[in-house]
Amino acid sequence: MSANLPVPLLEAKAVAKHFGGVKALRDVSLTIRRGEIYGLIGPNGAGKTTFFNCMTGLYVPDGGGFVFDGAPLVADAPHRAAERGIARTFQNIRLFGNMTALENVMVGRHVRTRAGVLGAMLNNAATKAEEAAIRQRAIDLLHYVRIEDRADDLAKNLSYGDQRRLEIARALATEPKLLCLDEPAAGMNATETAELRELIEGIRRDGTTILLIEHDVKLVMGLCDRVAVLDYGALVIEDVPAVVQKDQRVIEAYLGA
Repeated sequence: MSANLPVPLLEAKAVAKHFGGVKALRDVSLTIRRGEIYGLIGPNGAGKTTFFNCMTGLYVPDGGGFVFDGAPLVADAPHRAAERGIARTFQNIRLFGNMTALENVMVGRHVRTRAGVLGAMLNNAATKAEEAAIRQRAIDLLHYVRIEDRADDLAKNLSYGDQRRLEIARALATEPKLLCLDEPAAGMNATETAELRELIEGIRRDGTTILLIEHDVKLVMGLCDRVAVLDYGALVIEDVPAVVQKDQRVIEAYLGA
């Protein structure tokens, strides 16, 4: 790699995933640079979420693989991806509905704890101090995503937009190097989408690289540094938004003539 190019945070190398005779991913190769907001778009069924699932340990690729932060990524379970520094949200919100917003974020933080089962049983001073630190960090993250006033509310009672923010806070609790957002603006109105964009920009400014799947083309093109387009499981193009928008293959496959 040229010394003038930044070292990538994530490299996908010929990633393939098949479900019976359906080729959900067809040798997809792409590179995400440190500190960028990277968009992944395409029609429904193009393979975007399958790519997320392969990267974060929900699926095992049938071919190819990933290099993350300079080392091969062997994410055969979601918690292993989280330990390496990859966090994600889901297209369909997956919160613990009968737990409070604060408790949801605290659950995310436990991937970085040391006490373990024995510490929890003994409940010694070190364990109590760590638990207090987890709680404080969760409070800080709720403030960061601007829902600190809902800390004691059950997650299921939050508005749709606040649930999206809570899911991002829980993901941030794992201290990710790469935050993967799967259609975070889905179902949001214009005001909520604008607030979401501001939040994502702030997360990037604070040092976290972001991979964004989103159907809101205007949001993607205005927010992302580079964009990749998938169609029928294959990579169509990977480039800056201005180039992607003018590509005839993208217009035909996704944007529409």
